[in-house]
Amino acid sequence: MSNCSPPPVLLRLALWAGVGYFCCMAGAHFCGLKYPLLFIYYDIPFYAYQDKIISFAVVAYVCLFANAALHRSGVPAAITALGFTVLGLSAVNVSDALGSVLDGRSTLAYWLQTGLIATYFATLIGLYAVGERTSRDSR
Repeated sequence: MSNCSPPPVLLRLALWAGVGYFCCMAGAHFCGLKYPLLFIYYDIPFYAYQDKIISFAVVAYVCLFANAALHRSGVPAAITALGFTVLGLSAVNVSDALGSVLDGRSTLAYWLQTGLIATYFATLIGLYAVGERTSRDSR
């Protein structure tokens, strides 16, 4: 299988699901729709201009995941970006800055969302590994 060929079907579908998710996330941030999963820190104060910036930045994820769904060579970059996202969200979840706006409220909802994204990350790694192994075995 060529490095420019699309990834295996299950991985491709998972990546397209990511494209859909990130499109919805970008739209939610652009419109200020504070729904959990689309807006991780949905119940803390925010500035509308920051969310517009986030919406444009999330479009980079849309492009990255669409490219990965079309070209197997793009998959490692998409997975790496998502891994750093999980690390970044985890760092925010334990930060004093977040704690200062929560006024003693729990971070459980943020950890659950971070966990779901981490599960998606792990799923992509697993599907990629299976695809690579299958590709090697068929040579």
